[in-house]
Parts: sequence; structure tokens; C-alpha cells
Amino acid sequence: MSVPIHPLAVSAYTVTSALGHGLHDHLHALDTARSDLRANDFSSAPLACWIGRVAGVENITLPSAFAAWECRNNRLAWLGLNQDGFADRVRAARERYGAERVALVLGTSTASIGATEEAYRRLDADGRMPADLRRPAIHVPHSLVAFVAEALGLEGPALTMSTACSSSAKVFASAERMIRLGLVDAAVVGGVDTLCDSVLFGFNALELVSPEPCQPFDRARRGISIGEAAGFALLERTDAHPDAPRLLGYGESSDAHHMSTPHPEGLGAEFALRDALARAGLEAAQVDYINLHGTASQKNDEVEAALVSRAFPATTRASSTKAFTGHTLGAAGILEAAFALLAMEHGLVPGNLGCNDPDPACGPQFAWRNEQKRIDIALSNSFGFGGNNACLAFGKAAA
Repeated sequence: MSVPIHPLAVSAYTVTSALGHGLHDHLHALDTARSDLRANDFSSAPLACWIGRVAGVENITLPSAFAAWECRNNRLAWLGLNQDGFADRVRAARERYGAERVALVLGTSTASIGATEEAYRRLDADGRMPADLRRPAIHVPHSLVAFVAEALGLEGPALTMSTACSSSAKVFASAERMIRLGLVDAAVVGGVDTLCDSVLFGFNALELVSPEPCQPFDRARRGISIGEAAGFALLERTDAHPDAPRLLGYGESSDAHHMSTPHPEGLGAEFALRDALARAGLEAAQVDYINLHGTASQKNDEVEAALVSRAFPATTRASSTKAFTGHTLGAAGILEAAFALLAMEHGLVPGNLGCNDPDPACGPQFAWRNEQKRIDIALSNSFGFGGNNACLAFGKAAA
């Protein structure tokens, strides 16, 4: 049975996606119900779909000290780290606790595999990678974490979390355990994933990619739109930041029902939800808003809608934000945690963009248009391939 945890302060956070760079851009997009999905202009071969591409990544140049880490994923990470004063907040924590007492836990599904794809497309006559991409450190799943640890000057535990689309939600759970056990005093958590052929053509091969902008929870939904994002948060004990929003709890499960299809009754998702509420010491009726996983795939939305309908009262509001940004895969957890935190701070329930004809499985909890509402408690759902599920519970300090 899950035991309630001591809440942690979310003392800083930031996010970068197709909606823009930093929290202000994201809040403005939510407030004006503006999607930034665009017709696919990224893949190396034509693929008719819509994507959430971050503007300006191609123009980023890493500082010369980090030139060995050059790739799209690490450029997006650098862009994300330098929003909302986040890097400065981490430096302050590093000075306060010591570099070895700040952990780094980041989620990703493909890391810098885009650079590896390019290298294989450019193999020379002897089958060798081109000289400019002959850098082993960027061709491994740990590339992101190794780069960010060096960029932030952190020397504590450094973990890569790769559990599909729950990756950058589960990082909060790992960080809480390390802080609770006294291994560290603070943790940088988050995730980064970038567009690449592997995900675009891979998901398309699974017949999960929509040829039009995704429509979460719409009766006529045809699949996901893939996006990219970078997001980070700094977790510390509450006595260091008593007025900051808090991580109240988390839930994790691994139902292993199927490689790419959720349990038909949402068993794993419900376990994660119940676990999060128990760790937070909450009842379902206390939850004001849920940022749903809501990918616009047939099975995910059907299962999640049924779970919300049976588990929460009509007063709880729920919506998916995937139609704003696309599904950012390993970065979805941190992106949507940021949406939940913004919703709490500004009393804004984002409308379920993209849905014109709601699936009959959706209950009265669904917010189809923006609503103004006091939000003291917010959840964020992240459900991944292989039955890797996570749910995060956040609350205002005063609550």
C-alpha cells in the first residue's frame, strides 16, 4: 500500500515546444486556444501528417566548450535550459547544496538518434560514419543527460529515464525517492525529445499517425500528431521554498498488457492514478483539474475517458493538450506537468482543443472550451507503450 510522501517544492520550471520558448508563450497559447501544429516539413522523405516543430532549433549554436555534444536534441535542450531564468536557479541550488548534492533525472525516448540516422545516411565507401559525426557520446541513449550534467555543472546522480511516453513523468518519482533517502538535497528533472525519422515513420508504420491535426477524444479521431519539446523543473524540500507549488504525489505502474496497446479496461492507468492519490493523501473529489494523456489514438482515448468517468465527480475538470503541441513522446510528461502547474497558477482550465464531436465515452468532467476556475490540486497523466504508466499530483502551497 502506498504511503503518503512529504511534498516537494517545484521551485522553478520551464518548457519549450512548438508553442514557443518559455512559460509566457505557453500560457498565451493556452489562453487563446492556439495550436502550433503544422504540415510535416521535417522528414527526410515525404510523409503526410502534422507535427509540432520547435522554431529556431536549427539556428542554435552550442558554446564551443560543448561542441562535442552538437545534435538537434542537445540544441533543443540548451534552448530549453536558457528560458525563464531556469539555469540561474539551478546554479543557485548548486551553490547552496554543492554540485554533488543535486541529482539530474531526465526522460527521453530517442535522445539524439536523429544524429545517428544522419550518420548512417552519410556512411562513406568504407562504411564509416562521416568525420563530423564520429562522436560516440551522441550515439547513445544517455547523450541528453550527459550533456545537461556538463552544461549545468552538476555532479550528483545522473539518470536517463526511457519508458516511452511516461519517461519525463516518472523522473519526478525517481527524484523524490533520492531526496527522501538523503542521497541528494535537490534534483533537476525533465525531458527532451526531438523530431526524427525513427519516430515519424515508426509510429506511421503502426498506423497511429493522423494525416490531419490530431483530435483528442473526438469521435472521428484518426491518430496522433508528433511533436518535440524540452522541459525542466527543479525540486527541493519545501522549507527552502515554502510558497512554491508542490509535488504532492506520484503513481507508477507497469501492466505490460501489450507492446503498443493499453489494457482494455485501463488497469495499469488506474493503478497509477490510485497510487498517486494515495501518496498525495487525496481523494478523487479533491482534484480540480486533470491534464489527460489524450493522444487522439483510438484505444488510448477510449480507455482514459472511461477511467475519468468512473473515477472522478463531474466537478473535476479534464482535458488533453496534445492538439496544441503534438505528442512530444519522452518529453510529454514534463510538458504536461508544466501545463498543470500553469493551470494552477493562473486558474485556467485549458479547453480540449481539436475535438468537435466528443466521443460518447467522455463524461461531464471534460472541458471542451477554456474555463476560469480556482485550481488547488492538479493531476497529469502519462501513459506509455509497454504499459508504462505514471500520474503526477501537484498542489498549491496554500492548499
